[in-house]
Amino acid sequence: MVAHLKSCGVIKSKKVAEVMETIDRALFVPEGTPPYDDSPMQIGYNATISAPHMHATCLELLEDYLKPGMHALDVGSDSANLKIALLVGTGYLTACFAVMVGPQGHAVGVEHIPELAESSIKNIEKSAAAPLLKEGSLSIHVGDGRQGWPEFAPYDCIHVGAAAPEIPPALVEQLKPGGRLVIPVGNLFQDLQVVDKNMDGTLSVRSETGVRYVPLTSREAQLRGL
Repeated sequence: MVAHLKSCGVIKSKKVAEVMETIDRALFVPEGTPPYDDSPMQIGYNATISAPHMHATCLELLEDYLKPGMHALDVGSDSANLKIALLVGTGYLTACFAVMVGPQGHAVGVEHIPELAESSIKNIEKSAAAPLLKEGSLSIHVGDGRQGWPEFAPYDCIHVGAAAPEIPPALVEQLKPGGRLVIPVGNLFQDLQVVDKNMDGTLSVRSETGVRYVPLTSREAQLRGL
């Protein structure tokens, strides 16, 4: 999987390749599914785990903000292309974040479906990130990710795994000056936006690529689709 993404030019960073090799995707997908195919997969509750190329893209965009000792927030405990629902609970990307920031940093995942949060924790416990979860430098919480997770703010980086009509103010507030937010923005047509918070608090925003995610919404709205 990693070799394929490198050959396609999606993975350029040695560090991103290393972390995606360290965190085995097979531990985060439903049993019986092909874990290394470059495609999203359903995980229940109208949620999916994203295709590996989207994981790699987000890790590449955030690499400089995932250095040892930094704080990272993953709204969704994962990200998922095409069919992602708000706050997807496999834990894969959060685990990658945790390995990159290390025991002196803190990777925080927020998931609004309790069952998916529980599943995310179980997945992580089977992975190379398990010691970080046990020691507390990786944590998973149940909550509305649109509000972030203020307890451990400010964050050097924030990743959001569902499309918002506009950038949530709470997430901007919890982003450290000099930090980066990666979030899909839009309704029917969406862009994966890279939001850099300047030292004076102003924002610099650019579009990385077109994507298609389901809306960043409430738990009730997500479950109505079941």
